[in-house]
Amino acid sequence: MANDTLGKKVFFIYPHSVIQNQLIQELIDREYEVYFINDHSKIESICEYYTSPIIFINIDEALEESQWEKLIRTTIENDSTGHAKIGILTYNENTQLAQKYLMDIMVPCGFIKLKLGVNDSTDIIIKTLDANEVKGKRKYVRAQCNLDEATLNISHKGKLRGGRIVDISSVGMAVQFDANMEIEKNTYLKDIQLKLRGILLRVSAVVIGHRQIEDNQMIYVLLFDQYVTNQIKSKLRSYINRSLQHEMERKLNIK
Repeated sequence: MANDTLGKKVFFIYPHSVIQNQLIQELIDREYEVYFINDHSKIESICEYYTSPIIFINIDEALEESQWEKLIRTTIENDSTGHAKIGILTYNENTQLAQKYLMDIMVPCGFIKLKLGVNDSTDIIIKTLDANEVKGKRKYVRAQCNLDEATLNISHKGKLRGGRIVDISSVGMAVQFDANMEIEKNTYLKDIQLKLRGILLRVSAVVIGHRQIEDNQMIYVLLFDQYVTNQIKSKLRSYINRSLQHEMERKLNIK
């Protein structure tokens, strides 16, 4: 099981269309680490790989309600999966159903009726995540980048320099340049071109440090400046989310 000391993962099982189209992006922009899975058989694997995951389950999909009840009870009561915290998402307004999950089964993350509307549902989910200290001490979600999918170009001392992005968040990144070069701390890089899985972005940043790795290669840490717009940051978060989603699917062997 991974040690997720820097925050907990949030999973949506069979997310409703309104969750996929609106709510998940809202959570991503608020720097929650969010995943979605259309396979309830992976709930046990989620619990195996991640510490105290938050799992919101759409009980309107895939299984009969009685089957969902059995699966959720088993997940909560089993020692190997009981560390997960489960919440229910549904369009079903049946009061007795809500009481069963809240009072009998005692799901810790609530019974959320989506007919309340996306804004109210989002507020409830955010309050639930904050109550469970999902972010931990982490302020920003960061993703490791694959060698061939995240690159950059900068102009430095009159020369165009290329490199790759090692990891990235909405506030900064670690990069390695193709050729050895020295960039002093506090150097301002005005025009940085990023290519993230085919998405082109232009940012500016300040070099705040560096570290040496094998073969005398240098990793530079860059902090984006105030000219990086919220729109660009949202695109960065979407890329980060897709990268983490892909890594999660690989880890859990999701086809």
